[in-house]
Amino acid sequence: MSDRAAGTEAHAETGNSAAIAAAFADGPAYIPYLAVGDPDYESSKAYVEALDRGGADVIELGLPFSEPIAEGPTIQGALVRSLDAGMTPDRFFAFAEEVNVEAPLVCMTYYNLIYQYGSGSGEARSASTASGEPESSGGPRPFVERAAAAGIEGLVVPDLPAEEADPLRAVCDEFGLDLVFIVAPTTVGDRLDRIMGQVSGYVYVQARLGTTGARSDVSDQTTESLDRLADYDVPKAVGFGISAGEHAERIVAGGADGIIVGSALVDIVAEGVEDDLSTTEVADRLAALSRELKAGAERGYATRTEAAESTR
Repeated sequence: MSDRAAGTEAHAETGNSAAIAAAFADGPAYIPYLAVGDPDYESSKAYVEALDRGGADVIELGLPFSEPIAEGPTIQGALVRSLDAGMTPDRFFAFAEEVNVEAPLVCMTYYNLIYQYGSGSGEARSASTASGEPESSGGPRPFVERAAAAGIEGLVVPDLPAEEADPLRAVCDEFGLDLVFIVAPTTVGDRLDRIMGQVSGYVYVQARLGTTGARSDVSDQTTESLDRLADYDVPKAVGFGISAGEHAERIVAGGADGIIVGSALVDIVAEGVEDDLSTTEVADRLAALSRELKAGAERGYATRTEAAESTR
């Protein structure tokens, strides 16, 4: 066993959420994403519940932020619709408490919202400022404590550098939340080691360079990224661009432990708004695509398992 593998194997035991661990225990995890409150609070609950009916193993809930640097136009549009409808962190937590799903919930948001929550100030603070500020003027603890009380099992924070993540990781450990990091195709060397030394629950493997958005193909960068992460003993879930069951099948057959799908689902919500479709019709479309994606992931897992058995 390499030194890297030994170190990450020890770290893998520090995963906090039993529910997230269970999602990856018996085959590939299907992890859909929707922005909470898009296009309104009640419709959004119906849509998230449809993802659960469609086979979601973990559900990523987007907490809107006004400067979502990792997102493409599709998800930016969803976040704008959500903010326009009045979404706030407190409404987000109420949503997490009210939505009726079996899958564990993960919050995807940006660090300014996490850091300023509960500070009593409307002034956003940067991640670099956060690491040196006393807890009395902000900090991640109030947000994480409230998230845990609402039943959130983990956080994904795209704009938080691993080098500045110690305060958030500490309070996630305190309250039993996993902290998920995104690994880009260009992440290598010491920076990769640093990220993987902080990650908990699963790692979000960015399938391609750029921002989020549904694609019609699967990037070759996906296989390269999975190969680069092979020594790290933490589930690898691939996202960015997955929009069909065949994509899910290829990615899981290639070694992924899960798939993360956002833009293809958000597109369905956006089409519902544009075409003035009923909440039920949009929910049915979300559930149908979810079943397709879940089935594709399971086919890919079966292919990979059969190939492994044939080489024994």
